[in-house]
Amino acid sequence: MAKYILLSTLTAEGRKTIKDRPSRILEVNKEVEAFGAKVLDQYAVLGPYDFVTVLEAPDNATVARVSVEFSSRGTVQILSMPAIRTEDFVASLD
Repeated sequence: MAKYILLSTLTAEGRKTIKDRPSRILEVNKEVEAFGAKVLDQYAVLGPYDFVTVLEAPDNATVARVSVEFSSRGTVQILSMPAIRTEDFVASLD
């Protein structure tokens, strides 16, 4: 399966949700799996994004569906990017 990096920014509503219920973050990760993707790793970060999530998914369409579903709720904005391991990238250039 392919790997993807998701950069997430919480909206005001999203910040209120996790302040009131921090466990909601982990609940969302379980919901991601219901769409056919798997959260491999996740970090809360400082800067222009609030979370960096590494997903594994069968295809771009699955990740697009995850992004649209969660963004449509009004609590988060997501930038999704496919990721290629550097070893695989280098091998593709040889």
